[in-house]
Amino acid sequence: MSETTLPVDVADSVVAAADLQANGALARLILSGHFNAHTLGNGLWTSTRTAQTEWLGDTGNGKTLSVDLAAVSYLDGAGIAFLIDLQHAQEAAGGKLTLLNLDKRYDPLLAQYQPINNLFPAPNTDHHTSKSTLIRLGQGTESLINDARNQMVFVGQLASALGWAARNPKQVRWNDFVNVAVEAGVAALPIVSLVAFLIGVILAFQSAIGLKQFGAETFVANLVSLSIFRELGPLMTAILFAGRSSAAFAAEIGTMTVNNEVDALVTGGIDPIRFLVLPRLLAGILVAPILSLFSDLIGIFSASLTMLAYQVPFVTFYEAVLKTIHVNDIMSGLTKSLLFGLIVAGVGCLRGMQTGTGAAAVGLSATRAVVTSLILIVMVDGIFAYISYKTGF
Repeated sequence: MSETTLPVDVADSVVAAADLQANGALARLILSGHFNAHTLGNGLWTSTRTAQTEWLGDTGNGKTLSVDLAAVSYLDGAGIAFLIDLQHAQEAAGGKLTLLNLDKRYDPLLAQYQPINNLFPAPNTDHHTSKSTLIRLGQGTESLINDARNQMVFVGQLASALGWAARNPKQVRWNDFVNVAVEAGVAALPIVSLVAFLIGVILAFQSAIGLKQFGAETFVANLVSLSIFRELGPLMTAILFAGRSSAAFAAEIGTMTVNNEVDALVTGGIDPIRFLVLPRLLAGILVAPILSLFSDLIGIFSASLTMLAYQVPFVTFYEAVLKTIHVNDIMSGLTKSLLFGLIVAGVGCLRGMQTGTGAAAVGLSATRAVVTSLILIVMVDGIFAYISYKTGF
């Protein structure tokens, strides 16, 4: 049995021990204590390798060394290097080394060396895969349930904050509201204009190709205007709003969370929902319908330009638009846009508040904000379409 103790000025109570118990072609190496550069460098590494060499003899063919790590209380890179050295010596003599009873907390450390040094014996693949699949399924389900619960709690907090803002409008941070509205609204006009213009051109061309077979090009205005005002305008704007503003809100608040600024607000007695989230939420509710209406007009205009190629003049096109579109169609699109703006702003702020620690945390929050926003937008759009079908709105 070999044992080494650290000098008093390093750690009085930290020891490491290695006991090699040989029985013919089988041997068991029992390790205990702390395995780091200090303990291994005080002769333990050398004495253990010497005992292993004596046991292996001239040839180690068929000899198996089982390393029992049940009593190991600490293991770092030096300890892993020690195990790799034992393994190389064992395999060089024609033997085999296996690890036993290693604590699961060392798995990430060992995994860094695993592709090069196969220290673990091969597990039962079928059982391992089945168990891992069940574990992943359970963890995924638990994560979805927790996320849904957190979203419902956040909705309640937002409702409370909106009620507080209605009762105390002078205490709302209107300067932040204006800044966010300008950044999320005015700054988004170029990209919204470009996408809406292209959507109008594409939709008009595709519609005209089919209707031209029946000599009904003049009905393109009816089809395009109804599609843009009720569906494509609000949906396209919401997707762009999610890509720009939801990610921006998540990144802004996420950075503050990582820097402990949100915790500082709470410590100072300031509600972060009212201070950070409410101005962005109000800006999203205001900006989304305006952007949607703007994109509707740009889309209709680009469609009218496209129809000039089919000898449909502006007057004929816009007369058909005015006859087709009613107030209900416009209000339906604006109502959806308002809901989309609420969803995008709320989800972006929620993901920002949920940001963890680490360099990748902010980027992950921004990604989650965009993905969650898009999923909820599509879900709400489907629900709204069904309600419109049933009510005629």
